[in-house]
Amino acid sequence: MSGAEAKVHLDGHITVPEDRLTQVRKALPDHIALTRAEPGCVSFDVTEDAARPGHFNVSEVFENQAAFDAHQYRTKNSEWFRITQGIPRDYSVTIK
Repeated sequence: MSGAEAKVHLDGHITVPEDRLTQVRKALPDHIALTRAEPGCVSFDVTEDAARPGHFNVSEVFENQAAFDAHQYRTKNSEWFRITQGIPRDYSVTIK
């Protein structure tokens, strides 16, 4: 890309076990709001699949690698990380 840094895109899903769904659903709005407020966050969406309870589709775009790394650091020190620790995730990260 000429003159601009490449954006970092993360796409995938998190599969929440039934016994943890209530806690994750309750924590999700704060996680979304905090992430969207981060410097360099272009978009951040986590939506539960209506046909598959517990399957949350995740789509993130950050301005650059530094913004994405800052998000990862903040998240690892958050209530969201504690609540979702050990829950299976299937993500792919691409630089565009």
